[in-house]
Amino acid sequence: MRIEEVAARRLGAKFAQRSEDRILPGLFGEHPATEPLESLSDVGLLDTTLRDGEQAPGVSLSPAEKAHIARELDAAGIDVIEAGSAVTGPGERETIRRVTDLDLDATVTSFARNVESDVDLALETGVDGVHLVVPASDRHIEDKIGTTREDVIADTAALVEYATDHDLWVEVIGEDGSRADLDFLEELMAEALDAGADRVCYADTVGHATPDRTLDAVSRLADLGPTSTHTHDDLGLAVTNALVSLAAGADLVHGTINGIGERAGNVALEEVAIALDHGYGVETMDLTRVHDLAQLIANKTGIPLAPNKAVVGENAFTHESGIHTDGTLKDDAMYEPYPPEKVGRERRLALGKHAGRAGVNAALAEHDIDVSDDELDAVFERVKDLGERDKRVTDADLLAIAEDVQDRERERRIELVDLNTVAGSGTPTASIRLLVDGVERTEASVGDGPVDAAMNAVEAALGHDVDWSLDSYHVDAITGQTDAVVTVEVEMSRGDRSVTVARSDADITRASVEAMVEAIDRLVETESGPLVADD
Repeated sequence: MRIEEVAARRLGAKFAQRSEDRILPGLFGEHPATEPLESLSDVGLLDTTLRDGEQAPGVSLSPAEKAHIARELDAAGIDVIEAGSAVTGPGERETIRRVTDLDLDATVTSFARNVESDVDLALETGVDGVHLVVPASDRHIEDKIGTTREDVIADTAALVEYATDHDLWVEVIGEDGSRADLDFLEELMAEALDAGADRVCYADTVGHATPDRTLDAVSRLADLGPTSTHTHDDLGLAVTNALVSLAAGADLVHGTINGIGERAGNVALEEVAIALDHGYGVETMDLTRVHDLAQLIANKTGIPLAPNKAVVGENAFTHESGIHTDGTLKDDAMYEPYPPEKVGRERRLALGKHAGRAGVNAALAEHDIDVSDDELDAVFERVKDLGERDKRVTDADLLAIAEDVQDRERERRIELVDLNTVAGSGTPTASIRLLVDGVERTEASVGDGPVDAAMNAVEAALGHDVDWSLDSYHVDAITGQTDAVVTVEVEMSRGDRSVTVARSDADITRASVEAMVEAIDRLVETESGPLVADD
C-alpha cells in the first residue's frame, strides 16, 4: 500500500494531500521530499519559562529567582532565553536587566507587542533581541486589535525595520497562527523576512492545532526562511506538534521547563530534548541537567511535578511491580526506554502490594542488610501486607520490618525530644530538643516558615556537621476536614545513600520534623565516632 493511502486512512484526506510534499519520517516511512529528523544538525531550544511560564496562574518570580533560573538554563545549553516582557513595568525591566547583566552565552530576549514603544522599552534592558508578537488570525486582527490585515502587514514590516536598525535580533511571531488563514500567514511572514527579521515563528497560541494543521502551516513558513515553533498542550499534542514542526522544516522550538504556562501549559522542553536525543540522535541541551532544572522550577513556581510526568516525574524511573522489578534487575533496559543517568536521575525500586521477592531483596541490599531465605520470606510477606492496606512502604518501614524479623535492637543516634514553633505575623521561629548520642542538645532558629525554622534548629543542634540533602518533600492530607491528619514523606540523602520516611500528624510541622529527623538518623546510624564535636 502506498504511503499516501496509509496516511489517508489514518489521518484523513487533507494530510494525505500534504504528504505528497512532506511526510513525518518514522511515522509512515521516509519520503523523498523530506529529510528525516536524524539529518537535522542544528535544532535550537528557546526557553520562555521566565515569560510565558510565569503567566501560569499564581506564579510570580523575583528578580533574583529569574537570574538564578537563567544561569541554570544557560549552563544546560539553552540557545535563547526569553527573560520577560519589558512592557510589563519597571520591575519587570529591572528583572530583565538582572538577566542581561549575567553575560550569558544564550541569546537573551524580550517579548514585545507590535508597537514601537515596546521595542524602546526592550532596548532599555540591554536584551540581544525581541520577539515581535503580531496578530495573525482574523479573530485577533479584527476582534482583539480592531485593525485590518493590510495594516498588520504594514505595521509589522515597519517595526521590524525599526528593531533591526537598533541592532536587535528579531523574531516575528504570528499570534494565533494555528487558526489563521494560511495564505495570509504566509504573506505576513514573508513581508517580515523581507523587512529584515531574522526568523519567523508559527504559534499555536491556544493549543488548537492537530499535527496535520501544524505540518501544513510550518512547511509553508519554512519555505520562506528560518522558522520557529511555539506549541501549547491544550489537546495533549504539544510535543507531537513540536516534532512535526521540525519535520516540516522548523529549527527552533519554544517551550518551558516542566511545560508550565497558561491553561494546560507550553511544550515541555525536556520532553522535546529527550525525544530528539533518544528517537533521532539529535542533541539540543545537556540532558543531565534537566532533573535539577525541573526541581528548581517546581520549587520556585510552587507548581509540583506530577509523579507520572515524563522525564522528570518521581515515577519515571521507579519500579514496584514484581515482574518489572525482576526484569529490571536482570537488564536495566528491560522496562526503560533510556537509562535514568541520561537525564540526571537514578533508578528506584518502590515497595508496595505489587512488589516481588527480588525487589524486596534488592531494596534490603541497598541498605547493606543481609537476610537468609527464611528471613527474606518473612520480610516479603510483611511488605506485601502493608501494601495491601494501601500503604506505600518507605525505606524506614522496610528497615523496621527487617529489624523486627531479625530480632535486632536498633540504637537511635538522633531522637526528637521536644519541638515548639511560633508562626504568627512575625518571623517564624522554632526551638528544638534532640538527643544526640545520648546527649541532650537544645537550639532555636528562624526560617521562611515553621518547617524551615525547625529544620534550621535541627541543623544547629547537630553542629552543622551532618551533611544531608532533602531531595523530595511531599504532603498529603488523609482527611479533608479542618482537623485533617497529614502525611509527610521525605527523601533524604547523604553521600551515595538515600532513604525515604513518612510520618503522620495533625501538625504538619511536627510530621515534617519527625520524618526528617528519622531520615537523618537512618543515614548516620552506621557512622563511627561522635556526630557532634564537643563544645
